[in-house]
Amino acid sequence: MVDQVSLLTGWLPLTLQLGAGLALIVAVGWRDPRWRTRRVPIIAACTVLFGALAAWVVAPSVGMTDPLPVTVWIWLSAAFGALLVLAVGWSSARWHRRLTAVVAAVLAAVVGANGINQFVGYFPTVNDAVSGLQGDTVPGQVSLSQVKGRPDPAGARSGELVVVTVPAVPSGFTHRQELVYLPPVWFRGPRHPVLPAVEMIGAEHSKPENWVRIGDAVKTAQAYAARHHGLAPILVFVDATAQFSNDTECVNGPHGQAEDHLFRDIPAYISATFGASRNPSSWAVAGFSMGGTCAIGLTTEHPDIFGHFVDISGDLAPNTGDKAQTIANLFGGSAAAYAAHDPLTVIARHSHYLALTGQFLDGSQERLHTHEAHLLATAGKKQGIVSKVTILPGTHNWQFAQEAFAYVFPWLCDQLGLGSHSRVTPAHRVA
Repeated sequence: MVDQVSLLTGWLPLTLQLGAGLALIVAVGWRDPRWRTRRVPIIAACTVLFGALAAWVVAPSVGMTDPLPVTVWIWLSAAFGALLVLAVGWSSARWHRRLTAVVAAVLAAVVGANGINQFVGYFPTVNDAVSGLQGDTVPGQVSLSQVKGRPDPAGARSGELVVVTVPAVPSGFTHRQELVYLPPVWFRGPRHPVLPAVEMIGAEHSKPENWVRIGDAVKTAQAYAARHHGLAPILVFVDATAQFSNDTECVNGPHGQAEDHLFRDIPAYISATFGASRNPSSWAVAGFSMGGTCAIGLTTEHPDIFGHFVDISGDLAPNTGDKAQTIANLFGGSAAAYAAHDPLTVIARHSHYLALTGQFLDGSQERLHTHEAHLLATAGKKQGIVSKVTILPGTHNWQFAQEAFAYVFPWLCDQLGLGSHSRVTPAHRVA
C-alpha cells in the first residue's frame, strides 16, 4: 500500500533526493559560456549565502533549540537555488528547462521538509502525513456522550479513546480538544473503579493526539491491560501549547496560562468526569522533549498534585533559546519567574520531598540531555526524589519516545500502584 510507505527510511526518501538532484542538474544545464562562467557562479554563491543565513539567523530567531541536520539546509538552499536558476536564466532557457527548474525547486523543498520530518519522526508514513495535514480525527476515537450513554460497554475489550473539551477553569487557557484513554477495567461492573491517571505532554510543536498517532501510547496501555486483566491507568493527552507553534514550556506567561491548565483544570476535570483518584501518588506526568521538561517541572513544583514523572529527552529547564531569550519569551523579562520554574532552583529551595519518584530516559546519541538528566537526578536525590537515568538506544525523535514510553510503562504502572517493575533487558543499560 502506497499510503504505508515510510517517509523516514527506504526507497521513497532516496527517490525524492535523486529526482531533485537530477532535475536541478538538467535545469542548470550547460548553455552558453556567459551562463557557465558568470551567472552560475553567482547563483551558487547566493544559494550558499541563503543556506547560511537560514541556518545561523532564521532558525534561532524562530526559537529552534535543537539544530537541524546540515542536509536539511542544503536541500532547502537547493530549492532556493532552483528558483534563482529559473529567474536568472529565463531568457536563455527553453520551456523544458524552465519546467525542470520548477520541478527541481518543488522536489528540493519536499526533500528539505522531509529531512525535518526524518529528524523529528513526526510523520512516519505517507498516510500519517496526509491524515495529519488534513486534520483527520484519530481513528477509533469516540465522544463522551457515546461512552456514558452506551448500553453495551464495547470499551470493556480494549478500552476507549474519548475526545473531551475540558473547561478552562480556573486557568482561562484557550486550548484545543483533548483526548482521554479509558482502560477496559473502567467499563466493567456497575461502578467505575477509582484509577490513577497520567498526563501525556508532547513536544514543542505538537498536537494532543501526537502521543496517540506517533507515540503509540494507547497501544502500549492496551498491551499492558491485556496482560493485567484490563487494568491500566487513565491516559490524558493534554494540550500544553494551544496551537502548533506556541511554545509555552508548560508555564504561565505571555503564551497563556498553560501551567494552570495542566495542574488545575485537567486533574479536577478528569477526577470529576471519570472518577480518577485525586491522591498525588496516583497522578503522573509523562512527556517527550518539551513535554519531558514539563514533566520534571510540574511534578517538582506541584508535588501535592503529581507524585511521579517520566522525562523523555527533556531539557534542564524551560528553554526557547538561550537564558535571556527564554526569560523574555516565557516570563515577560522576569528573572524571578524563570527561577521559580527552573527545576534545579525549585528542587534546591523545596523542603524534603516525601514521595516523589521519576525516570529520565534519554537516547544513546543524546549526550547533552543525558548530562542534564544526571544533574537533575543528583539534585533531586539530595531532596528526597527517588529517580534514575535510563539510557536506551536512539536519538531525539518520536520513534525514540515511543520505545522509551513502552519500556518505562510497566515501571510507571508500578509507581501508580497497578503492577510490578519491568526487568531491564541486556540491550538497555541503566545509568
